[in-house]
Amino acid sequence: MNPVDLTLYLVTDSSYHTEESFLRTVEEACQGGVTLVQLREKSGGREYLNQALRVKEITDRYRIPLIIDDRVDVALACGAAGVHVGQSDLPVACARRLMGPDKIVGATAKTVPQALEAYRQGADYLGVGAIYPTTTKVVTILTKVETLQEISQAVPIPLVAIGGLNAGNLDILKGAGMRGIAVVSAIMKAEQPREAAAQLKRLSQELVNAGPWGSAR
Repeated sequence: MNPVDLTLYLVTDSSYHTEESFLRTVEEACQGGVTLVQLREKSGGREYLNQALRVKEITDRYRIPLIIDDRVDVALACGAAGVHVGQSDLPVACARRLMGPDKIVGATAKTVPQALEAYRQGADYLGVGAIYPTTTKVVTILTKVETLQEISQAVPIPLVAIGGLNAGNLDILKGAGMRGIAVVSAIMKAEQPREAAAQLKRLSQELVNAGPWGSAR
């Protein structure tokens, strides 16, 4: 299993931005303390690759792993740290075979059976949600916190909670067993992304420390 710090996982959305403001937001988020960045865009292959290369220049400066959503080819072409696949994307086993043993492979899981299957196929971490309704263009199905707890108890790999999370609604995750939070709008729409990231990282770390993973250290 590849070690990955899920404390504050930024998932991008460029639809709120010009190219310049998008890259500036990603950089400020890195300055604020995000621990992982996922480029999640719906652009075509060449455009997606060019965007990935620009984002990777930023994440490399701050030594933050870059994960590419869905597209194993783009992840390999830009030299990303890994890839994240959903339930309708390539199976985890295929992504693992193509990426190799040293890259990070994350997977979305909304049920215990999905989580167990992703773990068996070689996932390094799981994204579980949506905890709350989201404002992104991605179609979401809400996941109960109880399900997050059940998944955390069923698999030994770390989980990150995702879906509508922000600084004002994280209390619901206390004791849920996740290793961090993934956010989109809470940083991508923030007027001050660096300050937003710093606050979210502190709150996420407090949640992790208060849960089973914190007591295990």
